[in-house]
Amino acid sequence: MNVQVLGATMSYTEEKGYLGHVRFAVEGHKQPYEITLQSDDGKYDWNYALNFSNEPGSEEEISVVDERLEEDDELFDMFVDTVKEALGK
Repeated sequence: MNVQVLGATMSYTEEKGYLGHVRFAVEGHKQPYEITLQSDDGKYDWNYALNFSNEPGSEEEISVVDERLEEDDELFDMFVDTVKEALGK
C-alpha cells in the first residue's frame, strides 16, 4: 500500500494529552483520509480514528485501510512518528 502524507499536526493539553492528525492519500483510492491519534503520555498506547479527509468515499476502500492499520505496525508507527515530528517531540 503506497501512502503519501499530505500534512500533519499535533497538540498537547493536560486534559486530552497528545492529539495528532495526519492527512494522507493511498494510491488508487479516490478520497484522501485523516487519521486522528491520541495518547495520554505521547509514548505508548496510541488510540486512533480513521475518517475521510474531505468528503465521504468508498466504505470498501476505508475498510481496507483500517484493516491494514490494524495489521501493519510499521504503517501505524509511521503515522505516530509523523505527528511526533509535527510537534517537534
